[in-house]
Amino acid sequence: MSTMSIDVGALLLETVPFAQTLGIVFDSVEDGRAVCRVPDRAELHNHVAGPHAGVLFTLAESASGAAVLSSLGDQLSRAVPLPTTATISYRKVAKGEVRAEARLLADRAEVLAELDAGKRPVFDVEVEITNADGVVVSELTVTWTLRPNS
Repeated sequence: MSTMSIDVGALLLETVPFAQTLGIVFDSVEDGRAVCRVPDRAELHNHVAGPHAGVLFTLAESASGAAVLSSLGDQLSRAVPLPTTATISYRKVAKGEVRAEARLLADRAEVLAELDAGKRPVFDVEVEITNADGVVVSELTVTWTLRPNS
């Protein structure tokens, strides 16, 4: 468990202006999990009147970053978290507000042990995006690393 005492959602919105542009709202961030959402706005729609694929991806990637920071953010003085790859599956056409729920799959102690050993830890975060009815519309796996500060 992290000893971080900052508001991770606020930090992400401050440091990632594009998340602000989309209007991402962080509902909860704690212990390797994060939930955020994007309200339904016509200017974010695609050709089928739902959130654009880029909106869904950015929402999910933002949730994954918040999950990482909630668990490992107290390590920022020695390493920077960076996404290395992401795979998204679009399952159904999304309509209305969408919600992303991210879950860190790595064990904090194992990640820190790798970092302590001078390695660059690599780990995954899974994200489900649901519509207002709770139906899964997309799934994303983001692979992250902690790059030691020089």
